[in-house]
Amino acid sequence: MGFFSRLFKIREQDPTSPETTWAMEDNGSELVLDAEYAATLMTEIDIDAAIASHERWRLQLQDMVNGRSDEVMRPERICQDDRCDLGRWLYGTGRVRLGHYPAFDMLVARHKYFHQQAADVVTAFQSGDQPKAAQLLNGSCRHASNQVLLLLKELKRGLGR
Repeated sequence: MGFFSRLFKIREQDPTSPETTWAMEDNGSELVLDAEYAATLMTEIDIDAAIASHERWRLQLQDMVNGRSDEVMRPERICQDDRCDLGRWLYGTGRVRLGHYPAFDMLVARHKYFHQQAADVVTAFQSGDQPKAAQLLNGSCRHASNQVLLLLKELKRGLGR
């Protein structure tokens, strides 16, 4: 079976079908993504996007502590682990698609802990205690962040990708 035959299948257009149309062709049939393969593909994309999103958070905190950012961060929002891209994914699509994997609940807990640590970094920095902010960032916050990334990668590896 070739790559495109695995990825796509052609079927006659059915206007009452609940499946999502991917593209319409002139011959009246539609090109649709195979449902099982589409779910797998979206899971891969979500995990990769979650890793990238989390790494951006790390860089923002590092830039703040090192005085390379004028962005005003709010610790009362940062501590909310369901507000960032990864958190929305963990409590939404990720939970639905991957919640049955053993590492998933640990990932949610570690992600929540990371947000608590990140909020502590911001609080220390905003109170004028840059050394404490740097210590927290390079200690408990970095450790929590590394755990989140490792668990995301383990989850992806567990999916066989």
